[in-house]
Amino acid sequence: MNRQASKQPIGITAEVVFSSWLDQLESAPQLLVGFSGGLDSTVLLHLLCELLPPERVTALHIHHGLSDNADHWQQHAKQVCQSLGVHLVAESVLVTETGAGLESAARDARYAVFEKRLVEGGLLLLGHHADDQVETVLFRLLRGSGARGLAGIPETRAVGSGRLIRPLLSWPKSSLQTYAKAQQLSWIEDESNQQVQFDRNYLRHQVIPALAQRWPDYLQGIMRTAQQSRQADQLADSVARADLAGLEPRTERGGWSFDLVEFQRLEPLRQKNLLRYWPEVHGLPALGQTLIDEVISSLLTAREDSEPRVVRADIQLCRFRQRLYLLRLSGRPKADKDLCLFWRGDEPLVLPDGNRLTAERVLGEGLRVDNIEALTVRFRRGGERCQPVGRKHSNSLKKLLQEYTLEPWWRERIPLLYIDQQLVAVGDLWVCQGWQVDANSEGLKITWQTNSL
Repeated sequence: MNRQASKQPIGITAEVVFSSWLDQLESAPQLLVGFSGGLDSTVLLHLLCELLPPERVTALHIHHGLSDNADHWQQHAKQVCQSLGVHLVAESVLVTETGAGLESAARDARYAVFEKRLVEGGLLLLGHHADDQVETVLFRLLRGSGARGLAGIPETRAVGSGRLIRPLLSWPKSSLQTYAKAQQLSWIEDESNQQVQFDRNYLRHQVIPALAQRWPDYLQGIMRTAQQSRQADQLADSVARADLAGLEPRTERGGWSFDLVEFQRLEPLRQKNLLRYWPEVHGLPALGQTLIDEVISSLLTAREDSEPRVVRADIQLCRFRQRLYLLRLSGRPKADKDLCLFWRGDEPLVLPDGNRLTAERVLGEGLRVDNIEALTVRFRRGGERCQPVGRKHSNSLKKLLQEYTLEPWWRERIPLLYIDQQLVAVGDLWVCQGWQVDANSEGLKITWQTNSL
């Protein structure tokens, strides 16, 4: 260890900062430190090198290209890492401002690099501290966030194939400054941090100093609020999962569903709570209040035959036969009705909407294909008729799909299999009469794989 005990202030030491993470740090196959060269990341990197051999650590510097000083900052990062014996990886990103603002776009660009660089089981350490937490909680409070938002910055979470940890989150910036000065560290100052047109900077320079003057213990109070909000969020999540378990949840094509009859027996507060967290159960972002209100007020009260739906960029909620469905959206359109695809069945066939067909040879089951070269895949154009195996008569495809209870949103997307212009199978729902195999013959068993709508 390269430790100068006489210079260290009481309180902030490597052993104390990393006490909760020591086992993970020692066993992790990769240790990345997000290193901007500013105060926070400089202190974090220095502390980590006191605890562990520097050659185990990789500093990751993101060159955003947003400042005239960006090249200088990268050079500074290189010099710091050389002095510590730490490997530096510098990566440039292109930041394109979106409707969410420049800060958000820069953050998205950084995290894209983090996800790319992290290996399975790797750890990414970031230097957020208690003052950052306070700014985040205040910012989200003013935006009307609930318990999840007021919980602030999480101390740890999954990122890509690895995990992010923030060891300094309970330490105020003043402690980091004291440590840095005692260790005679040098760091860069991002001039954009002084620009109060950015919301967080306005809070930092205009609002929080006024709060500190009136309420000297504001930081501890807001940190307690964040902790209590995190606990409230965890409790609400647990209640939602318990309620969901009682609603006959099912995995569906492209998503999931639950029973609406039982759902509507829940008290309204628990209905809203369940809707909020339901997407998160399946790894998707939680529903916001506006969408929750829309589901409650319009989707659940609509007529059954109206095929109501509520759409977010990545998901769609809809109802059918007293069940509520949560479906992933691929963003890809359904196939053109005139499209014709040739398929031999030996490899998966990716459909225009991103779903796919697969097939396997099975004895006594599936579609009889005497001439695989003649097999084509088409989509509904209207007016199709067929006779499923076991039926006495043919019927319109429209009526058959209703009888087979295929959800309405899939009826225009289901692949139809033809041989020599004759409809022989409908997705993986049925084979048409005359095209089934006998018990001693090998057939083509079709699977229609639907990951998203």
